[in-house]
Amino acid sequence: MNRAEKPKVSALSIIALTIGAIGLLNSCGQVQSPESQSIKIDGSSTVYPITDAIAKEYQNTNPKKASITVEFSGTGGGFRKFCAGETDISNASRPINPGEMEACNKAGIRYYELPVAFDALTVVVNPKNSWAKDITVAELKKLWEPAAQGKITRWNQIRPSWPNQPITLYGAGQDSGTFDYFTEATVGTAKASRTDYTDSEDDNVLVQGVIKDPNALGYFGLSYYEVNQNQLKALGIDNGKGPVIPSIETVEKAQYQPLARPLFIYVSYTAVQNKPEVGEFVQFYMKKAPTLVQSIGYIPLPSEGYQLIYKNFYNGKVGTFFDGQARFDLTIGELLRKEAKF
Repeated sequence: MNRAEKPKVSALSIIALTIGAIGLLNSCGQVQSPESQSIKIDGSSTVYPITDAIAKEYQNTNPKKASITVEFSGTGGGFRKFCAGETDISNASRPINPGEMEACNKAGIRYYELPVAFDALTVVVNPKNSWAKDITVAELKKLWEPAAQGKITRWNQIRPSWPNQPITLYGAGQDSGTFDYFTEATVGTAKASRTDYTDSEDDNVLVQGVIKDPNALGYFGLSYYEVNQNQLKALGIDNGKGPVIPSIETVEKAQYQPLARPLFIYVSYTAVQNKPEVGEFVQFYMKKAPTLVQSIGYIPLPSEGYQLIYKNFYNGKVGTFFDGQARFDLTIGELLRKEAKF
């Protein structure tokens, strides 16, 4: 097992780190080919709005710089392309898992793991739903676990005080990191879910499904709820301490558990070495993320988190800090101080 080296520098100012990184990237003396002028990004539909917005701002600011293609095929689909060397950056709404780590390792793909924001997975219903205002984690498990398939089909089966009406479900596709995270947080095992629901890697499909269906319940990232909150109703999540509505405040105070999660970009180490524009774009991304993520409905990391990802990137600290699984017990700061692994 390869382990990354720990940072060799003490706490430095972000400005000094940026200047040093630019000098390092520009000192490589690489001749840029036409192919190296393109940056290919794929992966999570949840992270897509962040990366797409930053890419557009980068290209508006630097019109003669690299062309950037941002697509989404789900976190799992994105990692398959990334670990095959087909993309330079992979958006992810969960940490890289052991199978993906192995695939990247076999292909010689080293990567920077950079948390860029927090998300609050949001459970929503149609506004015509007058009975449901909150839901417990135990009720979410009862509704979504594999044993519920074909059996838990009416609202009063979840909570007896709710009406005897059919319930229709909308949720993430099985290639989605949102699917992995939601099932692990509610059912207890990643990918353990009933399958008799409308699924999609495109969150807008799920949004429209719930908007059009008075009996619907669905889940997706906070930003998709924020944009459509006049047509959706978010449920409070009760993890044993009373219902909590998803918001910037409840995520920052670690009250919205277990459905608050970090969002990531994974950046190819080889791409940074061979394409100076990839490193320049990642620098721009890290600079813009703290302010931009909030403007599109996500939650910024604490300032310590951004300082640590700067440090890890500029010191070449590659690998993952999550041991191939979601972590509900550690802060971003605690995770980013761990020894990275492949």
